[in-house]
Amino acid sequence: MLLALALAWLGTPALAQTLDKVTVAGWSQPISEITNLLAEPDHGLFKARGIALDYVPGNGGGSAIQALLAGQADVAFTDPASFYLALDKGADLVAIYNIYPQNVFTIVAPKGRGLRSVADLKGKRVGVYSLASGTRQHLLLLLAAAGLKESDVTVEVTGLLNFAPLIQGQVDATAATDTGLLVGRAKGLGDVDVIAVRDHLNLPSDIFVVTRQDYETKKPLLKRFLAAYRDSTAWMIAKPDAAARLAVTRAINGRDEAINREVIRLRNLSSVSATTEREGLGHFDLPVLQQGADQFRSLGLIGRALDMGQVVKSDLIPGKEDAR
Repeated sequence: MLLALALAWLGTPALAQTLDKVTVAGWSQPISEITNLLAEPDHGLFKARGIALDYVPGNGGGSAIQALLAGQADVAFTDPASFYLALDKGADLVAIYNIYPQNVFTIVAPKGRGLRSVADLKGKRVGVYSLASGTRQHLLLLLAAAGLKESDVTVEVTGLLNFAPLIQGQVDATAATDTGLLVGRAKGLGDVDVIAVRDHLNLPSDIFVVTRQDYETKKPLLKRFLAAYRDSTAWMIAKPDAAARLAVTRAINGRDEAINREVIRLRNLSSVSATTEREGLGHFDLPVLQQGADQFRSLGLIGRALDMGQVVKSDLIPGKEDAR
């Protein structure tokens, strides 16, 4: 009896473990490309690290940062362009994890419209997810690289599923991601010309950002969060078919398992780079981020110089040896 009581007492803390809540402010609704996050109720990879994960949907990378600064989230799932703009406005933020090292932003136009270069966009109507989204920021980057301003085009907010307005002729071209283009083609987009941002500057598509105060005071918790996220990414890379099946019920746009599989394949490809192959998932290419910041300033998209060495930190990213 004493042994049974002792064993029961020893088991109680594990059974009654209190999880630390971490809220992620996303740039999107719960869509299939973030199935690794949406799968938490099924796999509990964050729970295994002592974390209760919550996801707050957003409408662009800028909205994710706004939610972070408003205290509605602990971590922003955002893009470097939105990060630069927030820093330029005085926000005290730190990037802690490179979610997608490969740039996936594009400008897409049906072939018959003859929009094959950035210069061809002058005077045209271009769709973006939202005015606070990475699609708009990367459109501005491309326009500036061609000597154009935002006023040289008509920017139309078309929402996340923005290929319907393009197909219907409401816009001449649309800013999108590679996965958005995949879905658009599946819905009858047809032959298109694609202007890829990575051909001009291969900025990471998305990064995790926190306030500097949380970076300095919550390091153990953030380390566990990043380890759990890395675990979830590794799972989706290793098990794309399982992720595609889960997306059918977990993602708002996941009804077609075949499309899910292709979306997940593309997102898995964007999660890796030569740097992550060498150092592990989540690691940054600091010179690329600095080049992006410098180019944003030279093009007048931000007003002051930004030192990425002061706002991009890799010390919380788990090493390869910490994988589960």
